[in-house]
Amino acid sequence: MTKTASLTLYGRAWCHLCEDMRAALEPLLAEFGAQVTVVDVDSDPLFEARYNELVPVLVFEGAELCHYHLDEARVRAALMAAVTPDATPYARRAAAP
Repeated sequence: MTKTASLTLYGRAWCHLCEDMRAALEPLLAEFGAQVTVVDVDSDPLFEARYNELVPVLVFEGAELCHYHLDEARVRAALMAAVTPDATPYARRAAAP
């Protein structure tokens, strides 16, 4: 059984950069069979305090992959490491900056 990769996109309802990142992420979600959960930072004071001026912020397995604009290469590397059965922790860290 293959685990579905799940990303979290922190953003705001009125944020055009958030909409842009969500749209740019779609092809990668389809390619890797991944899913994204969109979280409105204004719904929780802790999220607002952490991500306020950085939105959109894309997070995968607790690591911030990018903010403001999609870093396609970094997201692709992280998803590839997640779906590769023999990926070592080193390979996963290599996807990080």
